[in-house]
Amino acid sequence: MAEEKAKASGRKVVVRAATAIALFCLVAVGLIFLQPDALYLWIKALHVIAVISWMAGMLYMPRLFIYHLDAPPGSQQSETFSVMEQRLLKIIMRPAMVITWLLGLYMAWDGFGFMGGWLHVKLAAVFALSAVHGYFARAVAVFARGDYMKTARFWRLMNELPTVLMIIIVIMVVVKPF
Repeated sequence: MAEEKAKASGRKVVVRAATAIALFCLVAVGLIFLQPDALYLWIKALHVIAVISWMAGMLYMPRLFIYHLDAPPGSQQSETFSVMEQRLLKIIMRPAMVITWLLGLYMAWDGFGFMGGWLHVKLAAVFALSAVHGYFARAVAVFARGDYMKTARFWRLMNELPTVLMIIIVIMVVVKPF
């Protein structure tokens, strides 16, 4: 009974997430046809929204891992954390990362022709952030199997890595130092 309720709840979350992503895409496509003069600004705004969503997940996931470490493998609490981690990854982080990349690459091409040292540093930092995302995704699978691969101290340090990369990215975009 509890498992069926969890599956139904999971389906509702997936439907809501799919609806939000579809609405997001519909707005993006609508902007192309309805306001072509303001398209770049709308794409930038949607890009920033996607970045904020992605970063929220990137900053929260290591905290979930730290809490997960306190739960005995196979316990109800451990299963709850596994579900939370998987939903955060699949419903928020992964779609936000994809949207961030697509809109960001469009802006780098359309606005800057992929030129500028600041842009190259920013892209390198975004590649690094994507690698951290991939590492977190692997950790979600490992935690789900009941293997607690690292210590709480490690995950506290890993919590800082997305922050450092975000600082580099923001400075490159806003200041454009070179």
